[in-house]
Amino acid sequence: MSISALGTGLFGLQAYQRALDSTSHNIANAGTANFQSQRVNFKEVGTGGVIVNISSDGNKASLASGTEASGTETQASGTDLATELVNSLKYKAGFDLSAKMIKAADAVLGTLIDIKS
Repeated sequence: MSISALGTGLFGLQAYQRALDSTSHNIANAGTANFQSQRVNFKEVGTGGVIVNISSDGNKASLASGTEASGTETQASGTDLATELVNSLKYKAGFDLSAKMIKAADAVLGTLIDIKS
């Protein structure tokens, strides 16, 4: 049981780290014209973990924010900063929870090893 908890915690750490990277990328590029924000989709793995798929958001803002020198319109990024902030808080909480799961599994394994010796 403790070994599978370690694996699940590790999957969670990796998934939430990628999700945090994605939301920070979206926030950093919120002011960039024609930027397509990334969407994070979590998927459960049959072994008890979670993985994350990151895809580009095909939706661009519908309002033109200006015109480039070549005459083509540029669009705002369409990144919702409030949503990205909430997502970053959720992903941080998930990361912290996964780290606590690994610590608990490590403590259980340590106790089992001490009992066996």
